[in-house]
Amino acid sequence: MEEITEGVHSISIETDAQQKRNRIQVSNTKKPLFFYVNLAKRYMQQYNEVELSALGMAIATVVTVAEILKNNGLAVEQKIMTSTVDIRDENRGRSVQKAKIEILLGKSDKFDELMAAAAAEQSNDKAAEEGK
Repeated sequence: MEEITEGVHSISIETDAQQKRNRIQVSNTKKPLFFYVNLAKRYMQQYNEVELSALGMAIATVVTVAEILKNNGLAVEQKIMTSTVDIRDENRGRSVQKAKIEILLGKSDKFDELMAAAAAEQSNDKAAEEGK
């Protein structure tokens, strides 16, 4: 019983920022661009908004993802936040400052309509493919 109590005392309480389920942290090396575009669409369906976040060189990827969603009529920009954060560089053994961006996008008025049309088009394409 004592072990359980110690375990409970060592649990750290997460902050609001850590609990955000609709945040996508974008990397410019791990996934292709449209992986993030499609993930953002799913998050907007689920949560009505999505927060895209990136550091350093990945900022360009976040901006591109946001612009694709906006230009396709799926999202509206709600908030853009920029800052610098200190990141520990293990190779050099010191702190390095990196630029950070967070873009909050909400569903556009036409989001559900556009997503339904895209889903219908996909099922039509699939049916045509199977009919060959």
